Amino acid sequence: MLPVFLLASMAILGATTLMGIVTNSIIVVVNVADKIKGKSFSSSDLILVTLGMSNITFQIAMTANDFLTILWSDLYFSDTVYAIFNTLLLLPIFSSFWFTVCLCVYYCLQIVIFTHPFLVRLKLGISRLVPFLLGASVFTSVVISIPALWSTYKDPQNANFSSNQSLETEVPKLSVVYLFSSNIIGCSIPLVLVGVSNCLIINSLIRKSTMLEKNKSDVSRPRTDARERAARTVGCLLLLYMTFYISEIFMFIDFFPPSSPGFCTCLMVIYVYSPTQSIILIFGSPKLKKASLTLLKLPRKCGREQKETPKILFIRLRFQRALNHKDS
Repeated sequence: MLPVFLLASMAILGATTLMGIVTNSIIVVVNVADKIKGKSFSSSDLILVTLGMSNITFQIAMTANDFLTILWSDLYFSDTVYAIFNTLLLLPIFSSFWFTVCLCVYYCLQIVIFTHPFLVRLKLGISRLVPFLLGASVFTSVVISIPALWSTYKDPQNANFSSNQSLETEVPKLSVVYLFSSNIIGCSIPLVLVGVSNCLIINSLIRKSTMLEKNKSDVSRPRTDARERAARTVGCLLLLYMTFYISEIFMFIDFFPPSSPGFCTCLMVIYVYSPTQSIILIFGSPKLKKASLTLLKLPRKCGREQKETPKILFIRLRFQRALNHKDS
């Protein structure tokens, strides 16, 4: 029988996987449906779709990886399977980070007013550059993920079978050199770019709000609300990104022993990353927020209609009988 910790981990992973797939599917389906209907499909919508698809892939890969680790550890820790699963797991992680950079930089260029000629041209042409930035993000993620296939080594560990006997087993692990280099390119640089975008957006909003207070004007309030909403989205993404980044580092370097409170906390942060990010993105977009609330209200609406149907039929029958009696 599996230990309680493993059973709880599997249950939480299953719940977060289901939630992550549903919330990210909402992002993808709503935007793709609008595109099919011929509605406006902005560059931010394109980034959200690719980010949602990347998160779904990450959630599925992480679920398969962890379930295989728990249920079929002998198969998982074979050289080939271990290398393949690590590559499939790292690719959507790095892609998600770089897609997040694309979204934050896009919001930054839309909100902040620049005076440098290069940044002005970049601001005007960012919509045309978004597909190329997404393609570059995928290419970068593939380039730094593929070396995981051959960047493993055997780590000898002692497995205790009795108080007087132990057996040394070799467990494959990713090399420290690969982890360091891939972490710099795939995690650290995107984190810095998201942080810089967040700082620029906050500074711009503070300056604009100060200017509006001095002029005592409330001009273009919808645009101001959109900018504040984008700033909240970028800030929440940065906070989530930092939490995931720290937890990921702790897990890679085996900072906490298995089943310890610190290990469990880091594991839960990694499990909830994808659904939490999708919720942040949904509440940062009025279109996605409206679609999500509509889906949540639908079951209650159906249940209410089912409850009210007998009453309506009864009232209708009474009314028809009264009309028939009056005619007679």
